[in-house]
Amino acid sequence: MASVLASKMGLNSLRRKQAKTFSVTVVTMDADLEFSCELKWKGKDLFELVCRTLGLRETWFFGLRYDVKDTVAWLKMDKKVLDHDMPKEEPIVFHFLAKFYPENVEDELVQDITQHLFFLQVKTSILEEEIYCPPEASVLLASYAIHAKYGDYDPNVHKPGFLSQEELLPKRVINLYQMTAEMWEERITVCYAEHRGRTRDEAEMEYLKIAQDLEMYGVNYFSIRNKKGTSLLLGVDALGLHIYDPSNKLTPKISFPWNEIRNISYSDKEFAIKPLDKRADVFKFNSSKLRVNKLILQLCIGNHDLFMRRRRVDSLEVQQMKMQAREEKARKQMERRRLEREKQLREEAERARDDLERRLIQLQDEAHMANEALLRSEETADLLAEKAQIAEEEAKLLAQKAAEAEQEMRRIKVTAIRTEEEKRLMEQKMLEAEMLALKMAEESERRANEADQLKQDLQEARESERKAKSKLLEITSKSPYSVITHSLPKRSPTNLSFDFKDTDMKRLSMEIEKEKVEYMEKSKHLQEQLNELKTEIESLKLKERETPLDILHNENTEKGTTEHNCLHLSIFNLSPQLTLQSTKSRVAFFQEL
Repeated sequence: MASVLASKMGLNSLRRKQAKTFSVTVVTMDADLEFSCELKWKGKDLFELVCRTLGLRETWFFGLRYDVKDTVAWLKMDKKVLDHDMPKEEPIVFHFLAKFYPENVEDELVQDITQHLFFLQVKTSILEEEIYCPPEASVLLASYAIHAKYGDYDPNVHKPGFLSQEELLPKRVINLYQMTAEMWEERITVCYAEHRGRTRDEAEMEYLKIAQDLEMYGVNYFSIRNKKGTSLLLGVDALGLHIYDPSNKLTPKISFPWNEIRNISYSDKEFAIKPLDKRADVFKFNSSKLRVNKLILQLCIGNHDLFMRRRRVDSLEVQQMKMQAREEKARKQMERRRLEREKQLREEAERARDDLERRLIQLQDEAHMANEALLRSEETADLLAEKAQIAEEEAKLLAQKAAEAEQEMRRIKVTAIRTEEEKRLMEQKMLEAEMLALKMAEESERRANEADQLKQDLQEARESERKAKSKLLEITSKSPYSVITHSLPKRSPTNLSFDFKDTDMKRLSMEIEKEKVEYMEKSKHLQEQLNELKTEIESLKLKERETPLDILHNENTEKGTTEHNCLHLSIFNLSPQLTLQSTKSRVAFFQEL
């Protein structure tokens, strides 16, 4: 077996000597690049070739990573490519990735290509769940990723279902909710529509600004053990070293910023970190493999150098790049404004053209309709001539009928005048009837007062007669045999009375009853007359002209006889005492009003 391997290696060496080159495939986040490298090339030569090909100047963030056994390693710049411990089958595969992450992407990432490569790598890490991202942030990040790919949202272009083939959210987030793909797309599209006006670079920068605040962003995790043998995780990032519980990669238990670390070293599997404070103990831990310690040391040195570099004045190269980036950004903004203005003018011109086209079509339709109307008018001209003759004859007939109608109108007017006169006569009759009723009511009231007075005088005469009889009996009892020959003694005005005979009282009562019957008959006759008049003129009434008083009157009529009639009808049935009490109650009621 060993001889076979030796023969193969010898054959490969022979081929390289003959060819003096070897093939390399560099996998970037955008594409796969193939290179032919010289045997003597170091890692720096290959790395610079890749950076030149990509047009990348911010090289300090990136590196070439390769797979070795069950771990990964980074190509060393000062070591030959073929001297690295990796598989030598051609093409040799390297992954061009970000090795170190910036503290603030907006301040540190200058070139668009640098930003784009970071965007692609971070997006892949989030979708593959190497970086934890909460669901709400996942939706927002997905909207920026879509904007970076498709540009501004256009409902006419980006119709429902346009994201069906896109991988936008981590599977963990999708499985976490009972939502269909259409529901997720709808929510992402709502956010996507709000990003209108941003360029692709701006959308990618917004994506990175959100992603850099995620807890696992830019952290490289390694399994370690402390002196007690407790399993822990070491996190290396742009700010320092962090110790995590294996079950919690989000919140470190303890952290060591780079400005507090004085020295880092390892011996075999043991790793030692010396703090800047000499009074503090050396921080030691053990890793699983020596290769892991080498990788940790590389990451620590690189992150520490960048940490210190950020806190110094930028080099001339970086200043030049930033100035060029600002100029390029300003140029792009001017170009974008120019394009937007041209787009706006083009849209206005298109709208004006569409309006003109619609107007032209409208005019054509109107001309077509006018031609059809002209044809129809020509066709109907003859008919109209015939109709004109017929109309002339009809006009004569109508003139004759008009004359007849005029005569009829005169007759109707005469009839209307007569009707008005009849109406006036009926109203006059009704007024006279009302006056007659009023007079009869007054006469009835006067007669009633006289009857009351007569009744009162009658009662006083009877009382005087009773007293006279009592006096006479008293005198008779005292002188039973004497005869009264003198007249009754004179009475004072307070005892004055009138003597009435029974025939007079009967005659008075009969007269009262007679008047009562006559009043009732007159009242009945008057009511019948009023009803008859009302029936005659009811058809001529204009309801809309009724006054409030007319309305009240009609309501009282519907309820029954008026209060005035009721009062007069009760005169002949009420006693003086009851009449007095009723008057008293009415006065009291009046005082309370």
